[in-house]
Amino acid sequence: MTRRRVSIVPHTHWDREWYSPFQTFRLRLVDLLDDLLPRLDGDPSYAHFMLDGQMAVVDDYLAIRPEAEATIRRLAASGRVSAGPWYILMDEFLVSGETTVRNLQRGLDRAAAFGGAMDVGYLPDMFGHVAQMPQLLTQFGFEHAVVWRGVPSSVDRSAFWWSAPDGSTVRAEYLPQGYGNGARLPDDAKALVGAVADFESEWGSFLVGPILWMNGTDHLMPQPWLGRVVAEANGLQDDYELVVTSLADHLSQASTDDLPAWTGELRSGARANLLMGVTSNRVDVRQAAARAERALEQLAEPLAALYQPPARWPGALLDEAWLDVIRNSAHDSICACSVDEVCDAVLHRYAEATQIGEGLATRALDALGATISVDGPAIVNPSSRPRSALVELVLAGNEPLDGAQVLNVRPADRVLAELDLADMAAVVIRELKHNERILGLTLESVDTGAVLWSATRDEHGELLEPGARAELDALAGADLGRVRIRVAALPTQKVVARVTDVAGYGWKAWAARPLDVAPVTISGHTIDNGLARVDIGDDGSWSINGQAGFGRIVHGGDVGDTYNWCPPDDDTEVDRPERVAVEVIESGPVRARASITSTYRWPEGHGGSLVEVVITTTLEVGAGEPFVRVDTHWTNTTRDQRVRVTFPLPEPAIASHAECVFGVVERGLEAEGGPTELGIPTFPSKRFVRAGGLTVVHDGVREYELTDVRSGRAHELALTLARCTGLLSQAPMATRPLPAGPITPMEGSQLQKPIVATYALHVGDADPFALADDVLVPLQVLRSTAGGAGTPNATEGQALSVDGAPVSSLRRAAGRLELRVFNPTADTTTVTIDGRRGWLVDLRGRPIESFDEQFTLEPWRIATAVLDD
Repeated sequence: MTRRRVSIVPHTHWDREWYSPFQTFRLRLVDLLDDLLPRLDGDPSYAHFMLDGQMAVVDDYLAIRPEAEATIRRLAASGRVSAGPWYILMDEFLVSGETTVRNLQRGLDRAAAFGGAMDVGYLPDMFGHVAQMPQLLTQFGFEHAVVWRGVPSSVDRSAFWWSAPDGSTVRAEYLPQGYGNGARLPDDAKALVGAVADFESEWGSFLVGPILWMNGTDHLMPQPWLGRVVAEANGLQDDYELVVTSLADHLSQASTDDLPAWTGELRSGARANLLMGVTSNRVDVRQAAARAERALEQLAEPLAALYQPPARWPGALLDEAWLDVIRNSAHDSICACSVDEVCDAVLHRYAEATQIGEGLATRALDALGATISVDGPAIVNPSSRPRSALVELVLAGNEPLDGAQVLNVRPADRVLAELDLADMAAVVIRELKHNERILGLTLESVDTGAVLWSATRDEHGELLEPGARAELDALAGADLGRVRIRVAALPTQKVVARVTDVAGYGWKAWAARPLDVAPVTISGHTIDNGLARVDIGDDGSWSINGQAGFGRIVHGGDVGDTYNWCPPDDDTEVDRPERVAVEVIESGPVRARASITSTYRWPEGHGGSLVEVVITTTLEVGAGEPFVRVDTHWTNTTRDQRVRVTFPLPEPAIASHAECVFGVVERGLEAEGGPTELGIPTFPSKRFVRAGGLTVVHDGVREYELTDVRSGRAHELALTLARCTGLLSQAPMATRPLPAGPITPMEGSQLQKPIVATYALHVGDADPFALADDVLVPLQVLRSTAGGAGTPNATEGQALSVDGAPVSSLRRAAGRLELRVFNPTADTTTVTIDGRRGWLVDLRGRPIESFDEQFTLEPWRIATAVLDD
């Protein structure tokens, strides 16, 4: 009789941070590896150990035990330890495609120093899987994926062919009981054989080929009796051949016969909890992630690559910023289903990555400004397509300008401040040294009006004569009361203006000119620019182009946790304010803005008394812009709640289309659940979602749902603004009967602070990727000093021309420009890069084919091009 093979893969699933902060978990990680490494050396029967498919485990350990690096290298090279291919096990839906790519690239690069990465697309605990993951894995050279959550009920075997929309396919090994079906190996051979037999009996014909026995789970220490018990088990029976091995070895022998097939994303709760509520649990984390990713992907990298010489490429700083972003992409980190200390650390890392990205973008713009030969502002387009948009400018003088709307004016003579003498000297020194617009300064007594001290800029541009600091210090010590600081300065004005046709990855000098489109007008509660007309209603909602009901805010209870929403049994929704006030902020002609202040009465918490909540929504319509920008904010003092804003669909819809990693995903009106999780059709959207002729562009990944379903069609779209809960994980509840983690009370997830939601609405047909750029990636403004070495009197320029597909990344890699594009449609497109040739490469940088100015991009395909100098 042929024995059935049982592949026993010893491992640990290592969450870098979760129900404890990172440093607390690292103490345990050090203990684990301090025990494991000598055990592997001393016990040949303990044949292999898998370090969870992520190199962060290795780096975090070696930061404390650097002397162990040679041991890990030796064990990895001999096949006793497998590491990588990821740097960290991320969540796939809550981070950008570039974050996913950089994560895997970093993991592979780091693993190369230890003899190479595990040749498996290991995805054991992600909360569902994106549609493009099979393509990403194949472009990295992987043939296998290992998955758990999200596999639909229609997949009836423990392996299946999983395809991306472009047809890229991997063999997916499904873990029927997760990554810990063999977690606690008994110290008894008969018990081990019995456990394997019970597993085989339970799953029966569902199991394909050799049985995969995952000997590990969350933070589990290695079990020292493994080799002995396996040897004894093999000696006492003839049904199974138990082998301690690697995951890659198991998959190399796995069956490929008669496997079911699945194309697209995996978001089912049929057999394992999807934990879909993580999308909405900490909206501040989602927004911080989006800011950091935009700062790196859409500002710092393309601007530095195009406008600074290759030798000035800020690789080390970008590497540090990306490391923060990649570490934050860990599923328990970006999902914010972690204790408050972890979420605080995540926000801090995102803030630092954003600071690096925005700082590097400013330096690249300064470098461009130094090369432009015209004086005055210039507008820079950080996107690949030509754009017309509104910009805010600070200009010298206060004369009226054609096509410019004045926001504020700073006159030539003004009072800078009134303050105590003790604080005066520091303010004066700072202003006189760093504000070049100040021509002179006078200190006056607030009580008497007498002049106490004055300074005037001399012919050399100096304001402070020698000894001025001593004079100011002497004044500060006198008993003269408060002082008024009055300055004579160059007058300036801040304006908003429309700039037209700025080339993709190009710049254009700004000059005042009449509006080229219809102006924005505001009359009463109506804003109109000829493309979008907004009428604000008495209930705080508004209409767009005659369709009413936009902006209805709906408050309901939430007794769930950071993983899942759960309404109370006695839930009552509140969707109408007690009172509404409307105020005009800007009245055109370039931009019009109105604020809606709505006062609601919400429960202060589940079962609590009603309290007043004031929500301010600002609506903005710009000249020439076919969409309405919306900013909704309030200071949150209520708890245990879900707050959504709803929009009517111009046409009833049976499906939505939302941006996801490197593409757009179609979803219906239902979601598959299972015995341990209720299927709720709330879905994540990366930057935009479309349904029924409406496009919503939003800042940060957002949760949405098609609602008001009648006769099989949805008439409304709901966007979650905030979901506030007080537990990391809840005990049994209506939407999920089993806990998903420790039942830990938390305060941060109640979001007791200002909450801001920024989004835009477009009715009709439009390119959603272009809308997302217009709303979320503003044109940049720089000031040239006319001292550059560029073409004399040139008023515009373009660094790189790319057409035919959205750009995901533009950076320098090994000194050369590297461009990544993707086709989010079902139609073949041609990508054109004017005047450039180079090579198409895979995601490991290996050449595929050369191109000269253009190449074909098949439907749903991702392509990376390295350009010749």
